[in-house]
Amino acid sequence: MSTVLTFTVPEEFDSKPAKFFLRNYCHLSAGLLTTLKKTDMGILCNGILLRTIDKVYTNDTVRLTLPDDENHILPVQMPLNIRYEDSYIMVIDKPPHMPVHPTHAHITDTLANGVAYYLQSKHEQSSFRALNRLDRDTTGLVLIAKDRYCAYNLATHFQKRYIAVCQGILTSSGTVNADISLLEGHTIQRTAGTGNGITAVTHYNPLYCQNEHTLVEFRLETGRTHQIRVHMAYLGYPLAGDDMYGGSLARIQRQALHCQQISFVHPVTHQMTEISSPLPEDMCSVLGCRADISDIKKMP
Repeated sequence: MSTVLTFTVPEEFDSKPAKFFLRNYCHLSAGLLTTLKKTDMGILCNGILLRTIDKVYTNDTVRLTLPDDENHILPVQMPLNIRYEDSYIMVIDKPPHMPVHPTHAHITDTLANGVAYYLQSKHEQSSFRALNRLDRDTTGLVLIAKDRYCAYNLATHFQKRYIAVCQGILTSSGTVNADISLLEGHTIQRTAGTGNGITAVTHYNPLYCQNEHTLVEFRLETGRTHQIRVHMAYLGYPLAGDDMYGGSLARIQRQALHCQQISFVHPVTHQMTEISSPLPEDMCSVLGCRADISDIKKMP
């Protein structure tokens, strides 16, 4: 079923060219606008075909019918922890040991496979558009757009809050501003502070210390591969379970990293939306704490 978006022309766009309205108020990407122009009923104004050279007027109703998606991912039935869903967006709490996208080594056991099956069971057709990518062993929230319009409008307009369990006692907030590059001789592992890498900035704030470990929250100014993992190892506080970067497997068998919160202004309803996820059990066990992050922040 096609996605239909409806907009009412506000006064400030009265007598403006349709292209200006569609790009600056509806926030259509250039590519999607070109696609809609090629469709007979893609752009209507008050029920009549609207050309981009036409003018729109206050209180006109502009209706966009997005083209149907094609899904080339193999649908596979699996449990999904859906934290939020509407006609346009999904937020799924990803478990550990699950890749987000299929690879040559993971063809049928990814989040994309599960979402494809779930949407197919609802008779919805959508490409898989995950707007944030989590490592296979990182848990937490993944924001998924069901159509090209929402994907374009959300791509750089949502915030993520990560939390991690780091080894050692970290007592003060700070910022790591250290470039990240591939470790010489490796294709996956990164290193920080060589002076030859890509700029990377991580802000961190400790929340709770217990069992010689610290629960830390992060705000990222950049989104480099393994950024939190590399920067905390660079500081001397590697993530528990992250043996690639010096963490110990004694208490947890994966990097103790979790995307705990996602917030965004909904691209269709324009409502501020915030989705949260509890701290996973394996990370709680390292600290001996509860899963409710708001309670943890109140602890001494």
